[in-house]
Parts: sequence; C-alpha cells; structure tokens
Amino acid sequence: MVAIRAIHAASWYIALMGKTVANLLTNKGTAVWSIGPDASVYEALQLMAEKNLGALVVLDDGELAGIMSERDYARKVILLDRESRETSVREIMTGEVITVSPRTTVSDCMALMTEHHIRHLPVIEDGSLSGVVSIGDVVKGVIGEQEDLIRQLEQYITS
Repeated sequence: MVAIRAIHAASWYIALMGKTVANLLTNKGTAVWSIGPDASVYEALQLMAEKNLGALVVLDDGELAGIMSERDYARKVILLDRESRETSVREIMTGEVITVSPRTTVSDCMALMTEHHIRHLPVIEDGSLSGVVSIGDVVKGVIGEQEDLIRQLEQYITS
C-alpha cells in the first residue's frame, strides 16, 4: 500500500514537472495588457487598477521593450519622490525582460521567478508575444495538480 502511494505521489510530481506554460495559458487565456514606453506612469497605473494587474508589458512598435510592475512604481517613483503624471513608463520599466516559451515547464518558471525575484514572465512564441504568466498562474497550476492527486488518492483509498 505504501509503495502504491509512493507511485501515485511520484506520478503527480512527474505530471507537475511536465506541465508547461502552454497548459497554464490554456486555462488562463492569452490576453495581454500592454502600454507604450512613452505613456505616463499614471496612465499605466490606471490601466493596471482597471484590469486588476500587477504588471504591464511595455510594447514599442509591437516589440517587447520591457515590463512595468507595481514594484517598479514603488521603488522608482514613490521612493524617489517622483510624479507619476510627469514620469514616462520608459523611465521606470524593467528593460531586460526574462521571457519563456509555451514549452517551458512550470518547474522552470518557478525557478526563474525565484532566482530573479520576479512575478511575471512574458511568453514568446515564434518571436511574438503570446501571453504572460504570473506567479499566481503558476501557483494555481500547482494547486490544481495537488487537487487532482488528492482526488486520485481518495478514490484509491475508497476502492
């Protein structure tokens, strides 16, 4: 019985490690909210509040130019006593963006987010932006897999 439980736990772990960004985007959707680099930080914050987002992808002529997060705002506007209406997104965005592909595993996303202290990963497929994965999306994916494992174990125990 213990061996069978270990096999079930191992199969859950393998399924989780094999789950990809594509799987997450299937559940979440591929809508991406973006802003231009010359927009004001205030405009970006308005959009983030309206859409309940923690970050916006910054697109310059359709190309990924950066990402602006709540953290960027707090550290580069508020703490430096700058005006959000007078500051452009370009001035505070993170320009060196870490991206993933749809084939990237959830495990690799967790590792990237942890290593680089980030919460959002733009998804690039064939050179184009095809989505954004947040730490919340990754956590939901992990929780979903755990719930599936619990159901499987409950069915095993009751059968």
